[in-house]
Amino acid sequence: MSKKLKLFLGISYLLILFIFLYFIFSKIEIDRLNDFSYYKEIQFNIDSFVGDKLYINLLVFFLFTLIWVSLLGFGSPLLIISGILFGKWIGTIVSVLSITLGALLLYTIANFFFKDLVKKILEKKFLKYIELFNKNEFFYFFIFRLSGGLGIPFPLQNTLPVIFNMKKINYFFASLLGFIPGFFIFNNIGFGINKFIKESDNFSFIDLIFSKEIYLPILVFLVFILMSLVIKKKFFNVRNK
Repeated sequence: MSKKLKLFLGISYLLILFIFLYFIFSKIEIDRLNDFSYYKEIQFNIDSFVGDKLYINLLVFFLFTLIWVSLLGFGSPLLIISGILFGKWIGTIVSVLSITLGALLLYTIANFFFKDLVKKILEKKFLKYIELFNKNEFFYFFIFRLSGGLGIPFPLQNTLPVIFNMKKINYFFASLLGFIPGFFIFNNIGFGINKFIKESDNFSFIDLIFSKEIYLPILVFLVFILMSLVIKKKFFNVRNK
């Protein structure tokens, strides 16, 4: 049963990825990629399409993200996209909720079907953290999420709590609250890219980087990285005995 489910999830992930990439590339005019007016057209069409059917597009994005994350998909590209499509505020809300639920669904699947496999792969590597999480799983997992997962790939972050059998309610709220600051930063970058394309007549990488909608989130992100290093040293600097 586990092997069949694993095969199903793998095929589903590749199928969704293929459909998504096919849809994106089928809409791209390759010969116009060097034309900035082409990106302005795309930006205008996106704003018009999203604005006309906001709630439907929010629902589609929500469901796609939930399924994508539950099939081991990465979250960062979706955060930029949500900022472009829905702005920094709505984009942050929909991405936090959908990714949190997608991560919870992945954790539930992994804990139910692949518990032994996950423990075999991750338990020895992260053994030093199990005692910490067992002391206060909500607090330490919240700190873990807040710090960006300590550099661990996102799909592994989502399945890591299997090794200490974390309660689903703690998993959900620790993820939800821990995601908000970082997700807001990435949505701001997406929003800044969209605004730059909308307001600029010509593309300049220097102008893009030095627009406040871009450089301020990047600066905050760099501070966030430094904060993550401090958090890792303070809370997760545990040596194996």
